[in-house]
Amino acid sequence: MAAKGLEGVVVAQSRLSDINGEVGELIYAGYDIDDLARNTTFEEVCYLLWNGELPTPTQLEEFSAHLRKHATLRPEVVEMIRNYPTDADPMAAVRTAVSALGMFDPDADDISIESVRHKAIFLTAQTPAIVAAYERVRNGKEPLDPKPDLGFAANFLYMLNGEEANETRVRTMDVALVLHAEHGMNASTFAARVTAGTLADVYSAVTSALGTLKGPSHGGANVEVMNMLREIDESGEDPGAWVRNALSGGKKVMGFGHRVYKATDPRATVLRELADKIMAEAGETRWLDLSDRIRAVMAEEMEKKGKKIYPNVDFFSASVYSTLGISMDLFTAVFAIARMPGWTAHLLEQYADNRLIRPGSDYIGPRDRKVTPLSER
Repeated sequence: MAAKGLEGVVVAQSRLSDINGEVGELIYAGYDIDDLARNTTFEEVCYLLWNGELPTPTQLEEFSAHLRKHATLRPEVVEMIRNYPTDADPMAAVRTAVSALGMFDPDADDISIESVRHKAIFLTAQTPAIVAAYERVRNGKEPLDPKPDLGFAANFLYMLNGEEANETRVRTMDVALVLHAEHGMNASTFAARVTAGTLADVYSAVTSALGTLKGPSHGGANVEVMNMLREIDESGEDPGAWVRNALSGGKKVMGFGHRVYKATDPRATVLRELADKIMAEAGETRWLDLSDRIRAVMAEEMEKKGKKIYPNVDFFSASVYSTLGISMDLFTAVFAIARMPGWTAHLLEQYADNRLIRPGSDYIGPRDRKVTPLSER
């Protein structure tokens, strides 16, 4: 019997992350996500995923310098972004630019481990610059080069908004990136590994991942959460009544439940705390207030049905990203920025112990048919 969607099928061994959905646990290379989110930076997590260990201070300084070195877009890429339609989907813009980077790399087809490590750093550094450049160009603004004295998250917010963010905003962005950096054999990661399994280059594999993440069933959940929050806010309807009407009408309340987690998504817990801080500082708490009301009503309604369903990371990332000044249609592109180290870490594993990924399928079509001559059909 075929496993629809490959659910429950183990397709690889990995040292990168593990998810225990029954208890709400996520670990990266042995470290609990809550511990990492509270005590490390995105740069440290990148290093961990690519090297299996957290960096020493000296290693982190050298590693961060490598990231900054590759964070500026070449003029040809900027010019290409200037020629994109301003109404293009940002994920299409990112996918196209990342694919194009491969044509400018004379060593694109080198899939030796050292070369893949270099490309991992390069692509992780380039992706936020691409997202920020497209956002500014489509709004009639000039793209900005990163500042050499800013960290990864701080530089992204600077290149995006044109001004340096304060410590709270930078830390919030940094933690959000950490929380989304890796998540097991999800659809986009699997797509990247399938492409790499053919011994295609890193750029092709990552472009496959980006194309997969673009699909709303994978990468667009927080956009749908924000659409829901705006719909409730603009309607003036009581959030509790809206949720009950949605449930009675068979409509899904976005941001609840997860394909993997049967308990609380551990990423949501950390992001909820950050949302509280950043929105209180901004003096605008309506999205969080609305989210908390929806969460409370969902808990009440699920209890009546004897069910447990919890908010996932997308439920809070939507309002956090909005407060950071990130346009709603950029949410999935920000997801791509965060996931680039995870994708490339999986590519390192795939290339190091490669086998062509070629699953079978159960044929359920007809048999024993005979061709009728064309003149008689």
